[in-house]
Amino acid sequence: MNCSISGEVPEEPVVSKKSGIVYEKRLIERHIEDFGKCPITGEPLSLDDIIPIKAGKIVKPRPLQAASIPGMLGIFQIEWDSLMLANFALEQQLHTARQELSHALYQHDAACRVIARLKKERDEARSLLALAERHIPASVTAGHEAHAPRLSNGKRAGEDEDLGPEAKRIRLGISADIITELTDCNATLSLQRKKRTIPTTLAPFEDIESYTQLSSFPLHKTNKPGILSIDVHYAKDIIATGGIDSNAVVFDRPSGQIISTLSGHSKKVTSVKIVPGNDDIVITGSGDKTVRLWQGSENGNYDCRHVLKDHTAEVQAVSVHATNKYFVTASLDSTWCFYDLSTGLCLSQVADSPGSEGEGYTSAAFHPDGLILGTGTSEAVVKIWDVKTQGNVAKFDGHTGPVTAVSFSENGYFLATAASDGVRLWDLRKLKNFRSLAPYGLDTPTNSVDFDHSGTYLAIAGSDIQIYQVANVKTEWPLIKVLPDLSGTGKVSAVKFGVDAKTIAVGSMDRNLRIFGLPENESNTEEL
Repeated sequence: MNCSISGEVPEEPVVSKKSGIVYEKRLIERHIEDFGKCPITGEPLSLDDIIPIKAGKIVKPRPLQAASIPGMLGIFQIEWDSLMLANFALEQQLHTARQELSHALYQHDAACRVIARLKKERDEARSLLALAERHIPASVTAGHEAHAPRLSNGKRAGEDEDLGPEAKRIRLGISADIITELTDCNATLSLQRKKRTIPTTLAPFEDIESYTQLSSFPLHKTNKPGILSIDVHYAKDIIATGGIDSNAVVFDRPSGQIISTLSGHSKKVTSVKIVPGNDDIVITGSGDKTVRLWQGSENGNYDCRHVLKDHTAEVQAVSVHATNKYFVTASLDSTWCFYDLSTGLCLSQVADSPGSEGEGYTSAAFHPDGLILGTGTSEAVVKIWDVKTQGNVAKFDGHTGPVTAVSFSENGYFLATAASDGVRLWDLRKLKNFRSLAPYGLDTPTNSVDFDHSGTYLAIAGSDIQIYQVANVKTEWPLIKVLPDLSGTGKVSAVKFGVDAKTIAVGSMDRNLRIFGLPENESNTEEL
């Protein structure tokens, strides 16, 4: 009579009234407390269903192996071996469980990353879709706004990932609403130009003949000297400079104080522009192939609002449209891009005409009326573009070397272009060159050219700065003043007229911004 659970002779045997099966009392009671059923038949079973069996006291016989010391040692060895095997099996199970847990955690982390990336791509796609809907012509999406909402994350949505050499971004194009806006601006400015008069506050040429250096400000780093670009905000007399040290500097000329240093580019800043209608926005182009839009903040610093990566080669020029809502960039990758200033979105990227491979753009400027864009190439060609159709409407040949600068006169008729052979003046009405200025030798290129805001004077920069008085097509343009290069480098890289031509800002291949003008117009003449 053995217990049905342990298989041994029970010390306190009991029997089930339902099944008649014998159990050890302590074992069956514990099983009933845990499960409430018979361990053999599975039928419901309670403590009342078991009956004790009266039997004589049983003395368990001693196993044969335990009758001697060697036998007992054998029993202990067997139990020890069983314990080690069980322990090894448990360690194997623990190791397997740890591997499975690690794999599950890795899969969970990867799934979270994929979900986050998909959400980001979804949000970017929604943003681009919203921008696309806002820029589709009105005949297709009547009632939609013309401009997309401003992004504030420092980069354009969906445009900051590097693309392979064969990849192409989808451009929305210049919509009919924008073309209408450009045309209206052109009509307004053209009408105003016909009635324009030279301002009475403009510096007379007698004063310019007496110009000398008023001040010099070390704006850029000494280890990488050189100022490549200058722009002036006429309403507030603020100057922006772009340097070889990869920084741009916003400078308040009347106070002689630096407003902000714009750091972010990884290579030289080749072009800098202050948006005329909003001095809080500065645009910079760089040799690192990017364009950055900087927004002024309440604390006086400028924060990078957008990083534009549409070009695949060095960006050489930036030009702001007369509406102050759009701007153009030109690059050595033989394309120019038309951007919406509020969103930083490239609406159109125009490639060079077939057969012009290798003619990267080295300079660019909008016509004062805004419907014409002038670009200079590395192959000595000047190209004129219709902004509405993005078509090349004229080409000017004759220069030697890359066209380093282009500048339209405020009268709308004259275009000045600079290259290694000097400056050529073009009549846009007849599309021909009517005068050439060769102030330097062929080994000294002309680096910069600039009409003043009234169209009365023309400044040329090479090994020095030469100021000419603007005349007409048939009359000679007299040389008024020659300003020396005081940097000692023999290379003036940028020149820009100040307010009413009363000052001239000059950048050379040292780190100083120099201001020229009449001595009585500047109280502080010390070189900082």
